[in-house]
Amino acid sequence: MSQEPPTRAVPAPGSPDLVAEPPSVFPADGADRASVDGAGTFSHDGGPPGGEGPDVGDGAPPRRRRNTRRWIVEWVVIVLVAVGVAFGVRTFVAQTYYVPSTSMWPTLKAGDRIVVSKIYGAIEPGDIIVFKRPPAEHCGGPPVPDLVKRVIGLPGQTVSAHGGKVYITGKLQKEPWLPRTDPTKTVTTMTHPVKVPQGDYFVMGDNRVDSCDSRTWGPVKSSYVVGKVFLILWPPSQLRFF
Repeated sequence: MSQEPPTRAVPAPGSPDLVAEPPSVFPADGADRASVDGAGTFSHDGGPPGGEGPDVGDGAPPRRRRNTRRWIVEWVVIVLVAVGVAFGVRTFVAQTYYVPSTSMWPTLKAGDRIVVSKIYGAIEPGDIIVFKRPPAEHCGGPPVPDLVKRVIGLPGQTVSAHGGKVYITGKLQKEPWLPRTDPTKTVTTMTHPVKVPQGDYFVMGDNRVDSCDSRTWGPVKSSYVVGKVFLILWPPSQLRFF
């Protein structure tokens, strides 16, 4: 899932699934809050009490220079805190991604922006997850660090597919997320059943015709999982929670 490539109408199998978007930093709004450090009484000649002459530095009163320095320090702190918060949220809480391919069509369309939660519970069949690109994934196209697919099989289950239908340990699965076409044309086929190892997940794209997934390069290790997709953020017409 890394900056926006041009959207392609129907990219070839194995095209990039996700492009991560950089965090945004929004400093807090606020006016200049420079304050006077202290009040003093000046003599008519412009100097402070005690006979000292007027300041002859850069022409700015000492208090104004101090206030300017304070204003700069405050904004530097604000920016650093904002960057730290954005980095922390992106690393540990949630992250947005851009979807450039059609491997998850019609659920996720090319050009959609999704939000992935990095705080999640148990992964269940039907969940859409983002995960690091497995080393065995060699489906052509430019390599990307992250992919997005739907979980089909859990650890210990046996996944098989033929005639456009998926079976989990011999039981036919209902897949309402698939494109509304002839199921025999969804190319949901496998050469042989696969038993999912402990700690792994078997994943497929919803657009079985245009998805390079576990049918080709095997199950995904749980340690590769980045998070669950829980929201389509953009475009507004596609706003949806999962």
